[in-house]
Amino acid sequence: MRPVVAKFGGTSLADAAQILKSRDIIRADERRKFVVVSAPGKRTDADQKITDLLYLCHEHARRRLPFEEVFKVVRERYLGIVQELGLKVDLREQLEEGRARIAEIGAAGGAPDYAASRGEAWNGPIVAELLGYPCVDAAEIIFFDEQGRLDAQRTYATCGERLGVLGHAVIPGFYGAMPNGAVKTFSRGGSDVTGAIVARAVLAETYENWTDVPGMLITDPRVVPGAYTIEVVTYQELRELAYSGAKVLHEEAVFPVREAGIPVNVRNTNDPRHDGTLVVPEGHPKAKVGFDITGIAGRKGFSVILIDKAMMNGEIGFARRVLSVLEQNGVSLEHMPTGIDTLSLVVEAKGLEGKAEKVLREIEIAVQADKVQLQGELALIAVVGRGISRHPRSAATVFRALLDAGIHVRMIDQGSSQLNIIVGVDGARFEDAVRAIYRVFVHDDERPAPVA
Repeated sequence: MRPVVAKFGGTSLADAAQILKSRDIIRADERRKFVVVSAPGKRTDADQKITDLLYLCHEHARRRLPFEEVFKVVRERYLGIVQELGLKVDLREQLEEGRARIAEIGAAGGAPDYAASRGEAWNGPIVAELLGYPCVDAAEIIFFDEQGRLDAQRTYATCGERLGVLGHAVIPGFYGAMPNGAVKTFSRGGSDVTGAIVARAVLAETYENWTDVPGMLITDPRVVPGAYTIEVVTYQELRELAYSGAKVLHEEAVFPVREAGIPVNVRNTNDPRHDGTLVVPEGHPKAKVGFDITGIAGRKGFSVILIDKAMMNGEIGFARRVLSVLEQNGVSLEHMPTGIDTLSLVVEAKGLEGKAEKVLREIEIAVQADKVQLQGELALIAVVGRGISRHPRSAATVFRALLDAGIHVRMIDQGSSQLNIIVGVDGARFEDAVRAIYRVFVHDDERPAPVA
């Protein structure tokens, strides 16, 4: 029987009551052998995350300011959880050692990684004692190379061997160790990555990611209240949606499980009976049945650099010279729609701050353009779904929805994979556009009709 790896996020471990919910979930399935924990998150909207408080402690230490009052909140939070759960684990020594180390590293001008990682490191022993599992320090099984990149080969080998011998364990998320032993963290939300690494190392049957939402939603519920849950999404669809603005899983969490073909199940700790969202490989049986679209995601804050030049299409190296200007100015390209005599560069507006005129002038010189102009306030919306390639009407449906809503389409981009359709609209109409597309594919009184 292959194990299940269960990762619990900050809201799932925010206090004693939430931790008990997580314990009950773990005990409900004997396959849940390996548990990855985050630091305690917010208990209420007005609350503070432990990780944020620890970053603040480090910053105070770096500036040689006292941080005892901030750390006192952290200390009392952990000791309070232990007391409420009636556990015997004594964290006082670990907390004091951590406080001293944070002060030492901060005063020396070191990185905040050690401080930030303590939220998970101190939560691990609590959950481990509650379950009766051993707690394995992530720094002993997850490794980075000299450049701060995951040392995948060493990590999978060590992690798989160590956890395989134990049979079950709790692992703090978010961090590992550099070659010199120093603590190194992933980017924020990196406990998702730890869970994926552990799942890959033990060849898990499923990687469960327990959070405070019922899986992934078809679109942002702040834009479309009551948006439906996505039942099944492929790894590639997830990547497309995440790149376009959807945020449920840490982007880097997809790669370890994807290469091993391990499904990811995003579920709600507060509603464990809900199946949530299943993320599967492209060839998985459940990926063969889907809807016209899987999800709608988008972002505001883009600008378009429009380049006009007669006979542009006949110039060899034209695009290369344009892209070189962007590279030299540190501007990242999002999309590049083209015409016979026009080339459009879609970039993040913030990437042009303070240098827009310089970039436009250098492009004009580099390609001897007839005209180079900047158009702002663009929002990009990605309509993603494996059903799009099977149904040409999907694109027509998107454009008809926007037309009926009186929304002008400023840009269209569809890759050869036909997994998504990207449209650009005025930033001010972003929410209207998302709602229009959602309505045309999803009816209020029923789930989207399955694709044949």
